[in-house]
Amino acid sequence: MDHQSGGGIWKLTLFRNVFQVLKEFTHGKQQKVSKTGLKEALSDILLGMAAGLKRDPIVILRMDGEDLLEFINGPSYEAEMVSIFSQIGCEDASLRDCITKALEKLTVDQGMPPSSDSWVMRNIVEPALESWDDKPVSQETFLEESKKVAKRVAQNLKEEPVIVAHSVNTFDGSGIKRLLSNKFELDKLLNVGLENVPKDRNGKISKEYLRVVLDVVAPSVGLPQIGAVEQMDKVVADVLNRIDVDDGRMIKEDEFKKLLTEIMGSIMLQLEGNPISVSSNSVVHEPLPSSLSLLQAST
Repeated sequence: MDHQSGGGIWKLTLFRNVFQVLKEFTHGKQQKVSKTGLKEALSDILLGMAAGLKRDPIVILRMDGEDLLEFINGPSYEAEMVSIFSQIGCEDASLRDCITKALEKLTVDQGMPPSSDSWVMRNIVEPALESWDDKPVSQETFLEESKKVAKRVAQNLKEEPVIVAHSVNTFDGSGIKRLLSNKFELDKLLNVGLENVPKDRNGKISKEYLRVVLDVVAPSVGLPQIGAVEQMDKVVADVLNRIDVDDGRMIKEDEFKKLLTEIMGSIMLQLEGNPISVSSNSVVHEPLPSSLSLLQAST
Protein backbone atom coordinates (compact mmCIF):
# COMPACT_ATOMS: atom_id res chain seq x y z
CA MET A 1 0.00 0.00 0.00
CA ASP A 2 1.63 3.20 -1.17
CA HIS A 3 1.19 6.51 0.64
CA GLN A 4 0.74 9.35 -1.82
CA SER A 5 0.63 13.10 -1.44
CA GLY A 6 -2.70 14.78 -0.88
CA GLY A 7 -2.64 16.57 -4.24
CA GLY A 8 -5.05 14.16 -5.91
CA ILE A 9 -7.71 14.35 -3.23
CA TRP A 10 -7.31 18.13 -3.11
CA LYS A 11 -8.06 18.35 -6.84
CA LEU A 12 -10.98 15.94 -6.68
CA THR A 13 -12.52 17.50 -3.59
CA LEU A 14 -12.02 21.03 -4.92
CA PHE A 15 -13.64 20.08 -8.22
CA ARG A 16 -16.66 18.55 -6.49
CA ASN A 17 -17.09 21.57 -4.19
CA VAL A 18 -16.76 24.06 -7.06
CA PHE A 19 -19.23 22.05 -9.11
CA GLN A 20 -21.72 21.97 -6.22
CA VAL A 21 -21.43 25.71 -5.57
CA LEU A 22 -21.82 26.51 -9.26
CA LYS A 23 -24.91 24.32 -9.42
CA GLU A 24 -26.40 26.39 -6.60
CA PHE A 25 -25.40 29.65 -8.32
CA THR A 26 -26.92 28.58 -11.65
CA HIS A 27 -29.81 26.58 -10.17
CA GLY A 28 -28.50 23.50 -11.97
CA LYS A 29 -28.68 25.12 -15.41
CA GLN A 30 -25.78 25.70 -17.79
CA GLN A 31 -25.51 29.42 -17.14
CA LYS A 32 -22.41 31.58 -16.97
CA VAL A 33 -21.01 32.72 -13.62
CA SER A 34 -19.29 36.04 -13.07
CA LYS A 35 -15.61 36.05 -12.21
CA THR A 36 -16.38 37.90 -8.99
CA GLY A 37 -18.93 35.32 -7.90
CA LEU A 38 -16.62 32.45 -8.78
CA LYS A 39 -13.71 34.10 -6.96
CA GLU A 40 -15.76 34.54 -3.76
CA ALA A 41 -17.01 30.95 -3.91
CA LEU A 42 -13.51 29.55 -4.45
CA SER A 43 -12.17 31.62 -1.56
CA ASP A 44 -14.80 30.22 0.82
CA ILE A 45 -14.18 26.67 -0.40
CA LEU A 46 -10.39 26.88 -0.04
CA LEU A 47 -10.56 28.42 3.43
CA GLY A 48 -12.96 25.70 4.56
CA MET A 49 -10.81 22.95 3.07
CA ALA A 50 -7.64 24.36 4.65
CA ALA A 51 -9.25 24.41 8.09
CA GLY A 52 -10.60 20.91 7.62
CA LEU A 53 -7.29 19.45 6.43
CA LYS A 54 -5.41 21.11 9.29
CA ARG A 55 -7.80 19.47 11.73
CA ASP A 56 -8.07 16.11 9.94
CA PRO A 57 -5.10 15.53 7.59
CA ILE A 58 -5.83 13.21 4.66
CA VAL A 59 -3.46 10.49 3.47
CA ILE A 60 -3.93 9.06 -0.01
CA LEU A 61 -3.40 5.29 -0.14
CA ARG A 62 -2.87 3.20 -3.24
CA MET A 63 -4.13 -0.25 -2.25
CA ASP A 64 -2.64 -2.91 -4.53
CA GLY A 65 -3.09 -6.09 -2.49
CA GLU A 66 0.43 -6.24 -1.03
CA ASP A 67 -0.59 -5.25 2.50
CA LEU A 68 -3.58 -7.58 2.36
CA LEU A 69 -1.34 -10.51 1.38
CA GLU A 70 1.07 -9.60 4.16
CA PHE A 71 -1.82 -9.68 6.64
CA ILE A 72 -3.18 -12.97 5.26
CA ASN A 73 0.21 -14.66 5.57
CA GLY A 74 1.09 -13.01 8.88
CA PRO A 75 0.85 -14.39 12.44
CA SER A 76 -2.21 -12.35 13.46
CA TYR A 77 -4.51 -13.40 10.61
CA GLU A 78 -6.09 -16.50 12.13
CA ALA A 79 -6.73 -14.93 15.54
CA GLU A 80 -8.28 -11.87 13.88
CA MET A 81 -10.55 -13.97 11.68
CA VAL A 82 -11.64 -16.15 14.63
CA SER A 83 -12.58 -12.95 16.48
CA ILE A 84 -14.49 -11.66 13.43
CA PHE A 85 -16.28 -15.02 13.03
CA SER A 86 -17.55 -14.78 16.62
CA GLN A 87 -18.72 -11.19 16.05
CA ILE A 88 -20.70 -11.56 12.84
CA GLY A 89 -22.88 -14.49 13.93
CA CYS A 90 -23.08 -17.01 11.11
CA GLU A 91 -25.60 -19.44 12.65
CA ASP A 92 -28.35 -18.69 10.13
CA ALA A 93 -26.22 -17.37 7.26
CA SER A 94 -24.53 -18.98 4.27
CA LEU A 95 -20.76 -19.27 4.22
CA ARG A 96 -20.67 -16.81 1.33
CA ASP A 97 -22.55 -14.22 3.39
CA CYS A 98 -20.26 -14.84 6.37
CA ILE A 99 -17.16 -14.26 4.29
CA THR A 100 -18.65 -11.12 2.75
CA LYS A 101 -19.41 -9.77 6.24
CA ALA A 102 -15.90 -10.72 7.39
CA LEU A 103 -14.32 -8.76 4.53
CA GLU A 104 -16.37 -5.74 5.60
CA LYS A 105 -14.75 -6.00 9.04
CA LEU A 106 -11.21 -5.86 7.67
CA THR A 107 -9.62 -2.43 7.76
CA VAL A 108 -7.47 -0.24 5.55
CA ASP A 109 -4.55 -0.93 7.92
CA GLN A 110 -4.93 -4.62 7.08
CA GLY A 111 -4.86 -3.83 3.36
CA MET A 112 -8.60 -4.02 2.64
CA PRO A 113 -10.34 -1.06 0.98
CA PRO A 114 -13.83 -0.30 2.32
CA SER A 115 -16.13 -2.94 0.82
CA SER A 116 -19.09 -0.71 1.75
CA ASP A 117 -18.14 1.20 -1.40
CA SER A 118 -20.27 -0.12 -4.28
CA TRP A 119 -17.37 0.02 -6.77
CA VAL A 120 -15.12 -2.04 -4.47
CA MET A 121 -17.88 -4.57 -3.86
CA ARG A 122 -18.72 -4.87 -7.56
CA ASN A 123 -15.18 -4.94 -8.98
CA ILE A 124 -13.02 -6.39 -6.20
CA VAL A 125 -15.09 -8.46 -3.75
CA GLU A 126 -17.83 -10.05 -5.86
CA PRO A 127 -15.41 -11.35 -8.56
CA ALA A 128 -13.45 -13.08 -5.75
CA LEU A 129 -16.63 -14.97 -4.83
CA GLU A 130 -17.48 -16.10 -8.36
CA SER A 131 -17.24 -19.82 -9.30
CA TRP A 132 -17.09 -20.65 -5.63
CA ASP A 133 -19.15 -23.45 -4.10
CA ASP A 134 -20.95 -22.67 -0.86
CA LYS A 135 -20.40 -25.06 2.04
CA PRO A 136 -21.88 -25.66 5.50
CA VAL A 137 -20.73 -23.05 8.00
CA SER A 138 -18.19 -23.97 10.66
CA GLN A 139 -15.28 -22.04 12.12
CA GLU A 140 -12.76 -24.34 10.46
CA THR A 141 -14.43 -24.06 7.05
CA PHE A 142 -14.78 -20.31 7.47
CA LEU A 143 -11.05 -19.87 8.19
CA GLU A 144 -10.04 -22.03 5.25
CA GLU A 145 -12.42 -20.55 2.67
CA SER A 146 -12.15 -16.93 3.78
CA LYS A 147 -8.39 -17.13 3.28
CA LYS A 148 -8.88 -18.33 -0.29
CA VAL A 149 -11.31 -15.50 -1.01
CA ALA A 150 -9.07 -12.91 0.63
CA LYS A 151 -6.19 -14.02 -1.60
CA ARG A 152 -8.40 -13.57 -4.67
CA VAL A 153 -9.32 -10.10 -3.42
CA ALA A 154 -5.59 -9.31 -3.10
CA GLN A 155 -5.07 -10.51 -6.67
CA ASN A 156 -7.94 -8.33 -7.90
CA LEU A 157 -6.37 -5.34 -6.12
CA LYS A 158 -3.05 -6.09 -7.79
CA GLU A 159 -4.75 -6.01 -11.18
CA GLU A 160 -6.90 -2.99 -10.37
CA PRO A 161 -5.53 -0.95 -7.43
CA VAL A 162 -7.94 1.16 -5.40
CA ILE A 163 -7.20 4.73 -4.28
CA VAL A 164 -8.47 5.48 -0.76
CA ALA A 165 -8.53 8.80 1.11
CA HIS A 166 -7.71 7.91 4.71
CA SER A 167 -7.89 10.17 7.76
CA VAL A 168 -7.64 9.64 11.50
CA ASN A 169 -9.07 12.04 14.05
CA THR A 170 -7.97 11.67 17.68
CA PHE A 171 -10.03 13.25 20.45
CA ASP A 172 -7.65 13.69 23.40
CA GLY A 173 -9.06 16.72 25.20
CA SER A 174 -6.22 19.02 24.09
CA GLY A 175 -8.62 21.52 22.51
CA ILE A 176 -10.56 21.86 25.76
CA LYS A 177 -7.33 22.18 27.73
CA ARG A 178 -6.17 25.07 25.55
CA LEU A 179 -9.51 26.84 25.97
CA LEU A 180 -9.65 26.41 29.76
CA SER A 181 -6.17 27.90 30.09
CA ASN A 182 -7.32 31.11 28.37
CA LYS A 183 -10.05 32.85 30.39
CA PHE A 184 -10.64 35.53 27.75
CA GLU A 185 -11.25 32.97 24.99
CA LEU A 186 -13.35 30.81 27.33
CA ASP A 187 -15.64 33.72 28.27
CA LYS A 188 -15.95 34.75 24.63
CA LEU A 189 -16.90 31.23 23.50
CA LEU A 190 -19.41 30.79 26.32
CA ASN A 191 -21.08 34.09 25.39
CA VAL A 192 -21.31 32.99 21.75
CA GLY A 193 -22.81 29.66 22.81
CA LEU A 194 -25.45 31.40 24.92
CA GLU A 195 -26.51 33.95 22.30
CA ASN A 196 -29.64 32.11 21.16
CA VAL A 197 -30.52 30.25 24.36
CA PRO A 198 -33.97 31.22 25.72
CA LYS A 199 -34.24 32.69 29.23
CA ASP A 200 -37.20 33.21 31.53
CA ARG A 201 -38.32 36.63 32.82
CA ASN A 202 -35.70 36.42 35.57
CA GLY A 203 -32.89 35.74 33.12
CA LYS A 204 -32.58 32.10 34.15
CA ILE A 205 -31.85 29.21 31.79
CA SER A 206 -33.03 25.61 31.90
CA LYS A 207 -30.25 23.10 32.60
CA GLU A 208 -31.42 21.03 29.64
CA TYR A 209 -29.80 23.62 27.35
CA LEU A 210 -26.35 22.59 28.61
CA ARG A 211 -26.44 19.81 26.03
CA VAL A 212 -27.44 22.26 23.28
CA VAL A 213 -24.72 24.81 24.08
CA LEU A 214 -22.09 22.09 24.43
CA ASP A 215 -22.96 21.02 20.89
CA VAL A 216 -22.60 24.62 19.68
CA VAL A 217 -19.12 25.08 21.15
CA ALA A 218 -17.90 21.54 20.35
CA PRO A 219 -16.11 22.35 17.05
CA SER A 220 -14.18 25.18 18.75
CA VAL A 221 -12.68 22.79 21.33
CA GLY A 222 -11.88 19.91 19.00
CA LEU A 223 -14.94 17.81 19.80
CA PRO A 224 -17.36 16.22 17.33
CA GLN A 225 -20.97 17.30 17.51
CA ILE A 226 -23.40 15.02 19.31
CA GLY A 227 -24.40 12.07 17.13
CA ALA A 228 -21.29 12.17 14.94
CA VAL A 229 -19.07 9.73 16.87
CA GLU A 230 -20.66 6.98 18.96
CA GLN A 231 -17.72 6.58 21.36
CA MET A 232 -17.71 10.32 22.07
CA ASP A 233 -21.48 10.32 22.57
CA LYS A 234 -21.00 7.81 25.40
CA VAL A 235 -18.37 9.98 27.09
CA VAL A 236 -20.55 13.09 26.82
CA ALA A 237 -23.69 11.25 27.99
CA ASP A 238 -21.85 9.91 31.04
CA VAL A 239 -20.70 13.39 32.05
CA LEU A 240 -24.12 14.98 31.43
CA ASN A 241 -25.89 12.26 33.42
CA ARG A 242 -23.65 12.90 36.42
CA ILE A 243 -24.61 16.58 36.30
CA ASP A 244 -28.28 15.58 35.84
CA VAL A 245 -28.93 18.05 33.03
CA ASP A 246 -32.50 16.85 32.57
CA ASP A 247 -33.73 17.67 36.08
CA GLY A 248 -35.67 20.67 34.75
CA ARG A 249 -33.99 23.22 37.05
CA MET A 250 -33.72 26.87 36.00
CA ILE A 251 -30.35 28.40 36.85
CA LYS A 252 -28.67 31.80 36.55
CA GLU A 253 -26.40 32.49 33.58
CA ASP A 254 -23.24 32.50 35.75
CA GLU A 255 -24.10 29.09 37.18
CA PHE A 256 -24.91 27.83 33.68
CA LYS A 257 -21.46 28.91 32.44
CA LYS A 258 -19.80 27.36 35.49
CA LEU A 259 -21.56 24.03 34.90
CA LEU A 260 -20.69 24.05 31.20
CA THR A 261 -17.05 24.70 32.07
CA GLU A 262 -17.14 21.78 34.53
CA ILE A 263 -18.67 19.55 31.87
CA MET A 264 -15.91 20.38 29.41
CA GLY A 265 -13.31 19.82 32.13
CA SER A 266 -14.73 16.37 32.93
CA ILE A 267 -14.77 15.43 29.23
CA MET A 268 -11.16 16.61 28.95
CA LEU A 269 -10.04 14.42 31.88
CA GLN A 270 -11.75 11.36 30.42
CA LEU A 271 -10.18 11.91 27.01
CA GLU A 272 -6.73 12.56 28.46
CA GLY A 273 -6.92 9.19 30.18
CA ASN A 274 -8.54 7.36 27.25
CA PRO A 275 -8.19 9.19 23.92
CA ILE A 276 -10.66 8.22 21.20
CA SER A 277 -9.40 7.74 17.65
CA VAL A 278 -11.78 7.58 14.72
CA SER A 279 -10.67 6.75 11.19
CA SER A 280 -12.57 7.42 8.00
CA ASN A 281 -11.93 5.96 4.56
CA SER A 282 -13.36 6.96 1.23
CA VAL A 283 -12.66 5.46 -2.18
CA VAL A 284 -11.62 8.20 -4.58
CA HIS A 285 -13.62 8.18 -7.81
CA GLU A 286 -12.88 10.48 -10.74
CA PRO A 287 -15.51 13.21 -11.32
CA LEU A 288 -17.59 13.05 -14.48
CA PRO A 289 -15.95 14.98 -17.39
CA SER A 290 -19.38 16.20 -18.47
CA SER A 291 -19.52 18.28 -15.29
CA LEU A 292 -16.88 20.59 -16.75
CA SER A 293 -19.53 22.21 -18.95
CA LEU A 294 -20.77 24.20 -15.94
CA LEU A 295 -17.35 25.74 -15.33
CA GLN A 296 -17.82 28.73 -17.62
CA ALA A 297 -16.81 32.09 -16.21
CA SER A 298 -17.99 35.27 -17.91
CA THR A 299 -15.95 38.45 -18.14
